[in-house]
Parts: sequence; structure tokens; C-alpha cells
Amino acid sequence: MAADRLRRGAISSVLYSPPFRWQFGASAAEQLLIVPQDLRTADPSFWDEVEIGQFGLAGTVALADEVSPFDIVPPNEAWARALHGFGWLRHLAAAARAEERTEARETARLLATEWALRHRGGGSGLAAEPHVTGRRLISWMSHSGLLLEDADAETYEILTESLGIQLVRLAAGWRSSPSGYPRLLSLLSLLLAQLCISGHEGQVPETERLFVQELERQILPDGGHISRNPGVLVELMLDLLPLHQCFAARSRAAPPELTAIMKTMLAALKYMRLGDGMLARFNGMGVASPAGLATVLVYDDNPGAIPDNAPHSYYRRLERGRSILIMDTGSPPPLEAAAEAHAACLSFEFSVGTELMLVNGGAPSSANTEWRAASRATASHNTLCLGEKSSSKLIRHKTLEELVGGPPIRFPDDVRSKVEEHDGSLEIAASHDGYIRRFDLMHHRTLALTGSGRRLLGIDRLTGRAGTMRLRKDVPFAVHFHLHPSVRCRRDDNPNIAIITLPSGDTWWFSLEGARLAIEESTYFSDSSGPRRALQIVARGATFGETEVRWVFEGQDTLGE
Repeated sequence: MAADRLRRGAISSVLYSPPFRWQFGASAAEQLLIVPQDLRTADPSFWDEVEIGQFGLAGTVALADEVSPFDIVPPNEAWARALHGFGWLRHLAAAARAEERTEARETARLLATEWALRHRGGGSGLAAEPHVTGRRLISWMSHSGLLLEDADAETYEILTESLGIQLVRLAAGWRSSPSGYPRLLSLLSLLLAQLCISGHEGQVPETERLFVQELERQILPDGGHISRNPGVLVELMLDLLPLHQCFAARSRAAPPELTAIMKTMLAALKYMRLGDGMLARFNGMGVASPAGLATVLVYDDNPGAIPDNAPHSYYRRLERGRSILIMDTGSPPPLEAAAEAHAACLSFEFSVGTELMLVNGGAPSSANTEWRAASRATASHNTLCLGEKSSSKLIRHKTLEELVGGPPIRFPDDVRSKVEEHDGSLEIAASHDGYIRRFDLMHHRTLALTGSGRRLLGIDRLTGRAGTMRLRKDVPFAVHFHLHPSVRCRRDDNPNIAIITLPSGDTWWFSLEGARLAIEESTYFSDSSGPRRALQIVARGATFGETEVRWVFEGQDTLGE
């Protein structure tokens, strides 16, 4: 990976040198032929915050009272990337009241011009990262009316010259972007800019070929992303849809591969939705964007159809009655895409109607990085945790973390699952070897959802690789069932039963055999307001090498059936 990064960086440096730079077209954007649509939701209140000196980006607010936001010390790298990416232009464009629009327009133009003057060569440091440059190009083009309409000649020249320089720099340097979503974003924005800015049509065919190649590498045949994070699909679709429209606007046929892949991505998004309409919290999926997901799904021409399975993304979905269950039955993604992956093998989430009952902790926002490690641990997910260890190994290595954007995870290697139907019930049988290296034990899990959707039966088993075995000493285990923060839970008079009440008043009973039931505190990380306290039911015990725990969630109206 390090050698590949060096090779890509060397190629980018050579291509940006004067003898080769000419091939990427003019270094000034003389004419913007198309203004791509910005599908992301704007927040008009952002302008109110800017007026009082607050710049809230990436979940963090920085004070910029009477000083340029480019002069303050960034609170974190995510905030800095959002600042230099200029995605916040959409908020200034949406200033709510007419009398504010002039001031918002002037502020937007002033900050863009200031950036262009500070970064005559197209940026430096974090601001020059290819994917940050790509996001900035998309933002400037999408809101060119805000920046260029009625601008004086000098401002117009400064901004259009900067656009051209950034485009040429991105064309030469996209290869040096990190593997995964950042590299795909770099190529996507380059292709979009070449379609929108005059004088760059000649580069479109080659960029199109490279982009499709990278898209096919990252998007799995079932529509999932290689990172196994369903949230990445939403972010990609919000940029792919305007790109697809730009091909039509230029009277060019969009690559057939792009059209086909977008359809599979929409299908994958529907597969990963729970009853509340939002995506399940797996492998880095964090604070949900209801508006973004709703916007993307508007473009689905077959809204009622949900795939039967996700064989390449390795998720399993059970739906019966008003209940939906989604389970992670896969190994971590490839190392270069595993910087945000979670140790969540065989965990699941469960909704009843539009209410969430059992949820994984999810990923915290970029403003809460201190919670990141805890959120990725197995104990933050609805599955079995053995010996207080995660089922995946977190790899701490400075160089590797720099290459992939964070500490990746490895293992389990061998994860198996199958779904069968029995008399109207759907059953998942799965296993993983994540604890073989530490404890020489396999985790087997069976989940069965009855035809009414009001009864969920589970069996968690620990066995030796080759069958029955006896450990030298007992190892503690805990099967976690994290409840959504809006769900209440109390212990019944029977110590092996807990009573769960959903916000609507719908009551479920949880019963347990083979372990001790406890109701403990939990943390729900993926809330827009920050980590929230919640409750969890935990089945605790110790294994000598062969253990079976049986449990049932049952709606009150089915008790006694």
C-alpha cells in the first residue's frame, strides 16, 4: 500500500509539472456550460449563525467573530476539510429572508475570493487533497450563480481562474487520493467539471473510462459499497445523480455501467432500511440524514421492489408482519477500506412498525472522535462478546493508519450463513471464527422470526472448532441487546424476564435460558445531538468451551399462543 501511494504520488507530481500540465486543458474556466444541481439539503439557519460569528461544520462549531474562518485554528481535520470543501455554500444560497440574500451572497463571494487569492496554485496542505479539491469544485460550480452573478470583472476573473487551476491540478493529482470513497469522489468531481467547464471536453472520454473502472471496483455487484458502510451509498448517489443529468445536458450518453450501477445502489439502499425508513447502523454508518436518503430514493423507478438478498455485501434481511431484522453476516472489508469498519459480525438490528427496538451503537459524528474506538467494539453491537474482547482485531500501526485513514480491523475470516423458511417463519443460521485465535472457540447464532413478526427466537452457541472441548479455565461471555434510547425496559418478577415498552406503548417480553439476565446502561453513538444514554439487556455467563444460550423477544399480544 505504501509503495502504491508513492507510485501514485510520483505520477501526480510528474503530470502536474509544466511539460505535461498542458494536456489537461486551459488553466482558466472561461465559460461554465452547465450548472450541476446540488441535491443536498440546505440549512437557511446557517446564515444566522455566521452573522454572530459561528461557523458550524462537520458537527463542530468554531468561533470566527470578526475574523476570517480561514484564519482560525481548525477544531479538527473534519471541520477543516468541510471548510475548504465549500459545501456550506448551499446554506448561504438558502438564506431564508430576502433582505438577507444580498449579505449572504456577498459573504459567499468574499470567502471564495479570499480562498482563491490565498491559494493561487490551487491549494496547499489539507486544502489541496484531491477529494477536498473535488468537493470544492462541485460546490463552486453548483453555486456559481451565487459566486459569479453580478460579480465585478476582477472578482469574476479571480474565481474563474482559480476554478481552472483547481481542475487542472485535480486532473493531474487525483491518483494520490486515498483508496476508497475519497478516490471515487476525486474522479467523479473531475468528470463533472470536465463536462461543465468549456475547453475540457477532450479529456472526458479518458476520465469517464477511469471513473467507471473505479466505480466498478468499489461498488459490489449487489449495489453495496466495498466498505460495507450503507451510508456511503447515499453520499455517492447525491453526486452521481447530478453527474448523470450533466451527461444528458451535454447531449452525451451516460456510460451504461453508470446507469446500471446506480440502479443496484438504489436497490441496496432499500434492502438496508429498517421500519423507520433509515439505514441500519453497520460498519461506520452513523448519524442518519433522512433528507438525503429521501432525496435519493425519489429517483427510484421501482420503489416497491426490495432485493431478496445481498450476497456480496453479506447482510441478511428478515421481514415478517410489521417487523424487520437486518443482520451482519460478513467479514470486515479489505484492509484499505476498513478504517471505519466495526467488529459487528453476527450483530443485528430490529424494528417493529416504524419504531426501532434493538439497535447497534452506530458511529459517532466527526466531532466526537473520542468515542470512535468504543463505538467500533463488539460490545457496542447486538451480538456475543467473548472474554471482553472484540471479534475483530484492531490494527494500530502509524504508517498503515496514515495510508487508510485510521486503524483498520481484521478477522473474522470464515463467516457462514444461510436463510431458510419453515412454516412461514424465516430463519438465519450463521457462524464466525473471530474468537478462534484467542480462545479456540466458534460463535454460532440462529435467529428465527415467526410469520406474524411478533416473535423473535435466538440461540447463541460457543463450540470448539472440531466439536466439544474443555478450556483450561472458564471464559466470561456477554450477549448484548442494545435498546434504542426511546425504548424503556424493566425487570419482571421472574429474574430471567425483562419487559420492554416502545414509545407507542407496544410491549414486548424478553426471556432467557442459559445465562444470567442483567439490565445495564448503554450508549447510542449515532445521534445528531451526540452520544445518548440508553439501556441494554445483557445475557452474562462463563463458558468452559461448550455453551448454549437461548432467548426470545415476544410481543405481548402473542403471549400464551
